[in-house]
Amino acid sequence: MREPPPTVELVDAVAEFLSREVAPTLSGRLAFHLRVAVNVLGMIRREIELGPAADRAEQDRLAALLGAGGDLEALNAELCRRIAAGEADLEDTALIEHLWATTLDTLAIDQPSYATYRRIAASPDPS
Repeated sequence: MREPPPTVELVDAVAEFLSREVAPTLSGRLAFHLRVAVNVLGMIRREIELGPAADRAEQDRLAALLGAGGDLEALNAELCRRIAAGEADLEDTALIEHLWATTLDTLAIDQPSYATYRRIAASPDPS
Protein backbone atom coordinates (compact mmCIF):
# COMPACT_ATOMS: atom_id res chain seq x y z
CA MET A 1 0.00 0.00 0.00
CA ARG A 2 1.34 3.40 -0.97
CA GLU A 3 1.14 6.13 1.67
CA PRO A 4 2.13 9.58 0.51
CA PRO A 5 3.69 11.92 3.08
CA PRO A 6 1.24 14.20 4.87
CA THR A 7 0.60 17.45 3.04
CA VAL A 8 1.96 19.50 5.94
CA GLU A 9 5.29 17.68 5.68
CA LEU A 10 5.44 18.42 1.95
CA VAL A 11 4.70 22.10 2.52
CA ASP A 12 7.36 22.25 5.24
CA ALA A 13 9.93 20.55 3.01
CA VAL A 14 9.36 23.02 0.18
CA ALA A 15 9.49 26.02 2.52
CA GLU A 16 12.68 24.77 4.14
CA PHE A 17 14.34 24.09 0.78
CA LEU A 18 13.44 27.54 -0.51
CA SER A 19 14.61 29.25 2.68
CA ARG A 20 17.83 27.29 3.08
CA GLU A 21 18.96 26.62 -0.49
CA VAL A 22 17.37 29.21 -2.75
CA ALA A 23 17.05 32.34 -0.60
CA PRO A 24 20.80 32.84 -0.11
CA THR A 25 21.30 32.91 -3.88
CA LEU A 26 18.77 35.69 -4.51
CA SER A 27 18.63 39.40 -3.93
CA GLY A 28 16.33 42.31 -4.65
CA ARG A 29 12.94 41.67 -6.12
CA LEU A 30 13.41 37.91 -6.49
CA ALA A 31 14.45 37.59 -2.84
CA PHE A 32 11.36 39.55 -1.80
CA HIS A 33 9.08 37.34 -3.91
CA LEU A 34 10.71 34.24 -2.44
CA ARG A 35 9.98 35.50 1.09
CA VAL A 36 6.38 36.09 0.05
CA ALA A 37 6.19 32.53 -1.33
CA VAL A 38 7.63 31.06 1.88
CA ASN A 39 5.10 33.07 3.90
CA VAL A 40 2.28 31.73 1.71
CA LEU A 41 3.49 28.17 2.35
CA GLY A 42 3.31 28.93 6.08
CA MET A 43 -0.27 30.12 5.66
CA ILE A 44 -1.13 26.95 3.76
CA ARG A 45 0.37 24.86 6.56
CA ARG A 46 -1.61 26.73 9.22
CA GLU A 47 -4.79 26.51 7.14
CA ILE A 48 -4.37 22.73 6.92
CA GLU A 49 -3.71 22.43 10.65
CA LEU A 50 -6.03 25.07 12.12
CA GLY A 51 -8.63 25.73 9.44
CA PRO A 52 -10.97 22.77 9.94
CA ALA A 53 -11.36 23.37 13.70
CA ALA A 54 -11.77 27.13 13.15
CA ASP A 55 -14.45 26.48 10.53
CA ARG A 56 -16.32 24.05 12.80
CA ALA A 57 -16.22 26.49 15.71
CA GLU A 58 -17.39 29.35 13.48
CA GLN A 59 -20.24 27.25 12.08
CA ASP A 60 -21.33 26.24 15.59
CA ARG A 61 -21.26 29.85 16.80
CA LEU A 62 -23.22 31.05 13.76
CA ALA A 63 -25.84 28.32 14.11
CA ALA A 64 -26.39 29.29 17.74
CA LEU A 65 -26.33 33.01 17.00
CA LEU A 66 -28.76 32.80 14.09
CA GLY A 67 -30.92 29.98 15.40
CA ALA A 68 -30.50 28.30 12.02
CA GLY A 69 -28.69 25.41 10.43
CA GLY A 70 -26.69 25.17 7.27
CA ASP A 71 -23.16 25.11 6.01
CA LEU A 72 -20.64 27.78 6.94
CA GLU A 73 -21.06 29.72 3.70
CA ALA A 74 -24.84 29.85 4.03
CA LEU A 75 -24.69 30.87 7.68
CA ASN A 76 -22.20 33.64 6.94
CA ALA A 77 -24.40 34.85 4.08
CA GLU A 78 -27.39 34.94 6.42
CA LEU A 79 -25.46 36.89 9.05
CA CYS A 80 -24.36 39.39 6.40
CA ARG A 81 -27.92 39.69 5.15
CA ARG A 82 -29.23 40.36 8.65
CA ILE A 83 -26.56 42.96 9.33
CA ALA A 84 -27.19 44.71 5.99
CA ALA A 85 -30.96 44.67 6.59
CA GLY A 86 -30.57 46.11 10.07
CA GLU A 87 -32.01 42.93 11.57
CA ALA A 88 -28.93 42.15 13.67
CA ASP A 89 -28.33 43.95 16.96
CA LEU A 90 -24.75 45.19 16.58
CA GLU A 91 -24.53 45.54 20.38
CA ASP A 92 -25.42 41.87 20.93
CA THR A 93 -22.71 40.30 23.09
CA ALA A 94 -22.99 36.95 21.27
CA LEU A 95 -22.46 38.66 17.91
CA ILE A 96 -19.47 40.62 19.18
CA GLU A 97 -17.94 37.49 20.75
CA HIS A 98 -18.49 35.56 17.50
CA LEU A 99 -16.82 38.25 15.40
CA TRP A 100 -13.92 38.49 17.88
CA ALA A 101 -13.38 34.72 17.92
CA THR A 102 -13.54 34.58 14.13
CA THR A 103 -11.01 37.40 13.89
CA LEU A 104 -8.60 35.64 16.27
CA ASP A 105 -8.94 32.35 14.36
CA THR A 106 -8.26 34.17 11.10
CA LEU A 107 -5.18 35.88 12.52
CA ALA A 108 -3.88 32.56 13.87
CA ILE A 109 -3.80 31.33 10.27
CA ASP A 110 -2.98 34.47 8.31
CA GLN A 111 -0.77 36.55 10.61
CA PRO A 112 0.24 34.67 13.79
CA SER A 113 3.29 36.89 14.21
CA TYR A 114 1.19 40.07 14.29
CA ALA A 115 2.25 41.71 17.57
CA THR A 116 -1.24 42.53 18.83
CA TYR A 117 -2.46 39.02 18.04
CA ARG A 118 0.50 37.48 19.90
CA ARG A 119 -0.19 39.68 22.93
CA ILE A 120 -3.90 38.80 22.97
CA ALA A 121 -3.30 35.08 22.34
CA ALA A 122 -0.78 34.97 25.18
CA SER A 123 -3.08 36.67 27.70
CA PRO A 124 -5.09 34.45 30.06
CA ASP A 125 -8.37 36.09 28.97
CA PRO A 126 -8.11 36.90 25.22
CA SER A 127 -11.52 38.65 25.12
